[in-house]
Amino acid sequence: MWPWGHLAVAYLVYTVYCHHRTSRSPRVLPVVVLAIGSQFPDLIDKPFAWSLEILPGGRTLTHSVFVAALLLPVVYRVSLRLERPALGIAFAIGHVSHLVADIPPSAIVVRDLSATTFLFWPVLEPPAYETVDGILAGFLRYSMGWYEWAQFGLVLIALVTWHHDGRPGLDYVRRGLERAVRKNGASDR
Repeated sequence: MWPWGHLAVAYLVYTVYCHHRTSRSPRVLPVVVLAIGSQFPDLIDKPFAWSLEILPGGRTLTHSVFVAALLLPVVYRVSLRLERPALGIAFAIGHVSHLVADIPPSAIVVRDLSATTFLFWPVLEPPAYETVDGILAGFLRYSMGWYEWAQFGLVLIALVTWHHDGRPGLDYVRRGLERAVRKNGASDR
């Protein structure tokens, strides 16, 4: 799944969690942490596999349930120490939704679990994927099939939901960009 698909899935799961658990829309900072959690496995595994050639594939280390079982309790404990448990929950939802969303539809439709071995790395070898010569090459080879169109459908649903939730995080990003522009403007003088 592509980054925008992971973010859409994570946001949809998180907003359902928030509305069910707290009866309110997601808050800004947890949404930012959710976004990070939804991308975290690829932010680690892809560069370490595709560019640095340290990992055997783009879905290994941080795509493993073993790493999740170690990482997520640590993140949650840190969030408790910061007295912000919602941040730990948001990260966990983002991370776990990423792992689940990376399970190919064929694994579910035809019960071909061979494509899910990445979840159990290093105990099981990851499935063989096409070799990618870096992150940019991966984006340049992008093509649109039914799965990619389905991801864009999820993105549209997530955007409508996010808008309905009051667009949490938009003002935060807008203020950050304004500060950066003011800072750059002041340093250009």
